[in-house]
Amino acid sequence: MTATAPPRVTLLAIETSTEACSVAVYVDGHVVSRHELAPRRHTQLVLPWADELMAQAGLRKSQLDAIAVGRGPGAFTGVRLAIAIAQGLALALDRPVLPVSSLSALALADSRATGDRVLAAIDARMGEVYLGAFVIDADGLPQAYDEERLLNPTQPIMVNGGLWCGVGTGFAALDQALQTTLGNQLSNCNAEALPRASAVARIALAAYARGEAIAADQLEPAYLRNKVAQTLVERGKA
Repeated sequence: MTATAPPRVTLLAIETSTEACSVAVYVDGHVVSRHELAPRRHTQLVLPWADELMAQAGLRKSQLDAIAVGRGPGAFTGVRLAIAIAQGLALALDRPVLPVSSLSALALADSRATGDRVLAAIDARMGEVYLGAFVIDADGLPQAYDEERLLNPTQPIMVNGGLWCGVGTGFAALDQALQTTLGNQLSNCNAEALPRASAVARIALAAYARGEAIAADQLEPAYLRNKVAQTLVERGKA
């Protein structure tokens, strides 16, 4: 059984791992959020949006129970920004943090029913994608089916478990190479979806109820890739 949440929990959630800037506030079973495609503007928007949403929800930062954050994988700059802001707020407020996989948040973008199998993919650039496989549980939350991976979408990929829903920009990358590679393993595909802070908040709420919040200084990003750009030699080979 999934642990039930406390009767009143307030969370601020931040997700900036892609070109979308997304912030959400959860309080008393309700979520208020802002989500917008804003390449290179995340730094300007996150904190003002957080203040705006907190005011809209009638909350002060001191009333937050925890800070939830999309920990990646995704764009290095965006992931670092989200981690830094979440840590800064958590330390200033003496609150714990709840790291959430950006791929798991993305998996909620197109899940239709309990038991759905979702492949969430984010365009990682440099000819690769970040891919995670999830099964939607009885509470409508994504549970990891396999380890998250960084891979070349043109290489053969076999995912067990029947048909899968595809979601995320990784399915549009390289002329839809991942869709072609997976072929009839996909039942449908939404290649425009991006992870949202509202989904981060929803997943984080369950984690909070299970006692999985951590101290701010323990928060780490999930890059999956240990370098930002190809070398000139690698570009020449490509």
